[in-house]
Amino acid sequence: MMSNNMIEIIDIKKSFGYNDVLKDVNLTVKKESSLVIIGGSGSGKSVMLKCVLGLLRPDSGSILVDGDDVTQTGLGNRKRVLQKIGMLFQGAALFDSLKIWENVAFGLIQGQGLDKKAAKEIAVEKLRRVGLSPDVAELAPAELSGGMQKRVGLARAIATEPEVIFFDEPTTGLDPIMADVINDLILECVEDLGATTLTITHDMASAHKIADRVAMLYQGEIIWEDDASMINHSGNEYVDQFVQGRAHGPIQVDVHKS
Repeated sequence: MMSNNMIEIIDIKKSFGYNDVLKDVNLTVKKESSLVIIGGSGSGKSVMLKCVLGLLRPDSGSILVDGDDVTQTGLGNRKRVLQKIGMLFQGAALFDSLKIWENVAFGLIQGQGLDKKAAKEIAVEKLRRVGLSPDVAELAPAELSGGMQKRVGLARAIATEPEVIFFDEPTTGLDPIMADVINDLILECVEDLGATTLTITHDMASAHKIADRVAMLYQGEIIWEDDASMINHSGNEYVDQFVQGRAHGPIQVDVHKS
């Protein structure tokens, strides 16, 4: 029987020395749905994402991507799983030495072995899809604004038409208007692809806009998960403090005063 789940994170634990970063984390992302994970800095969001991508190996537990356990698969199977995945990195993470079209086409050329001419045609089309004109394709990343770089990162994430897309703080460093533009583009691109998405963010405007479900990670544990429509009515004091951006509450931030 085929599962309706695209991503299953089951009892994941990860520690660095005596620091328990992830503690029995369990999450499920259904196919063609969007899960957004919120939480402050140091809550374990990025470590969890790296475990799903196979960049870090959890100490225990399993992670299934479309039925394949990425914590157990060999190099060949891992490559097959990664070919299903697109990624928008925090800060776009473009290659400075490559032209914009080469950045967008990187996965097509290196991952799928497509010839450069065909890959460039696809790259230019994906750039158009995120609102960038063909002349941008020949520029270097340094010639673009932060918002344009983020759009290029999104074009690269969707270039291979992946089944799963990860978004790592997709609106960080952008002004509110450009952040909303990126959120709209994410929604449009995901709808076009029918992709499953997992996003980590502390931007509540982004969470409200792109999520079907929201989960909060706090001190390495999922302390709340529900439909996105419930985020302002969670009944959880930690979630309420985070969503409302209050300095005072159960989440304590150490501030050293002189």
